[in-house]
Amino acid sequence: MITDLGFLQPVTRMKVLVTFMRMGHPPATPALALPQGWVLEDDVHLSVTQYRTLHYGVGRNCCWWMRQVLSDKALGRLLATAPIKIGLLREQGLIRGFYELNLTDPQDINLAYFGLLPEAIGQGVGRAFLDGVLRRAWAYGPKTVRVNTCTADHPRALPLYKQMGFEVIRRVEEEWDVPDRLGLDIPAHLRC
Repeated sequence: MITDLGFLQPVTRMKVLVTFMRMGHPPATPALALPQGWVLEDDVHLSVTQYRTLHYGVGRNCCWWMRQVLSDKALGRLLATAPIKIGLLREQGLIRGFYELNLTDPQDINLAYFGLLPEAIGQGVGRAFLDGVLRRAWAYGPKTVRVNTCTADHPRALPLYKQMGFEVIRRVEEEWDVPDRLGLDIPAHLRC
């Protein structure tokens, strides 16, 4: 149990292996094209509700919980003032995924969030989507681009990041107390 504003709330403890990765140079290959009808929309400004819905939709099956526990006020402040850039992947105008770049250190940009909505997984767009996002990150002129993934993420995430040029810096085992109120599907093999 953890407390939130003095109230006890049930949690599920999970254990994950977090992999910290870094790219030291922009992609050296030609840009990958998204399929016809798919586009990246950059520098999107979302309301708290829009952000929560999208973040939950993409991250629910991967146990993305840390932004979901923020109050509306805290999340609204973050969206309004943090040095982040949010972008969307659209198919025929429908949102199919999103990304978030953290520009706190312009020399070391962090790909904080990246993913597809469940209905877009398996459509053959993930690699081109990531390629486009990485090129946008490198357009800011950093020395490095970072990303973290963990054993709760989609099983193809780590291999894809490696294929795109990320190198593993370190791995750390972490235990998280995930509030049950979030309704996330925590796989049995990750539960403590």
